[in-house]
Amino acid sequence: MVRSNKIIAIDGYSSCGKSTLAKALAKALQYLYIDSGAMYRAVTLYFIRNAIPLEDTARVVEALDQIHIDFHSQPEATSIYLNDEDVSEEIRQMRVSDCVSEVSAIKAVRLAMVAQQQRMGRNKNIVMDGRDIGTTVFPDADLKIFMTADPKVRAERRYLELKSKGEEITLEEVFENIAHRDYIDTTRRESPLVRAVDAIVLDNTGLNEAEQLAFVLDYL
Repeated sequence: MVRSNKIIAIDGYSSCGKSTLAKALAKALQYLYIDSGAMYRAVTLYFIRNAIPLEDTARVVEALDQIHIDFHSQPEATSIYLNDEDVSEEIRQMRVSDCVSEVSAIKAVRLAMVAQQQRMGRNKNIVMDGRDIGTTVFPDADLKIFMTADPKVRAERRYLELKSKGEEITLEEVFENIAHRDYIDTTRRESPLVRAVDAIVLDNTGLNEAEQLAFVLDYL
């Protein structure tokens, strides 16, 4: 079936600034922005709150039936709601970051989230970021971007972000968390993080937010 809407897929490693670029790009193009990573974080938060054992497939599937995720877009930001509760800030805490890659690797979780993401992308111009958007969710995306950056730079960016929000965390802990997530994301069986063959590589190690946006807009 031929699509009439446009889809831009942004994949890449954790703490590469995917969401920052995706939000800016969606605003510049007047597209809908969808943060797929936030969806997995919301699921992870629900599992943590309800002590869902990840190895218990039946409990996981049962829990997924109780999870409803919505995005509320406003001019200044997009908020994510878990069962009608705004969890935009809570899902960014380290306790969620420490578990999200393991939750994202569960087949039932990925199938449920991919189905929701594909529904969100019907008949709308969208920018969606994540780990498998250009390979699994929208392999026919009109533009695919694969983001990367030096791990030390990624850790420093994430550390400063967390400290600004008052979290007590060390740079070493953040670096270890990112390394662990990279390993899980790239080695999992279900939709691992890989660059789509037709994706443009964007290494933003030495770029600021304006420069990485300009890189994509120039390409477009």
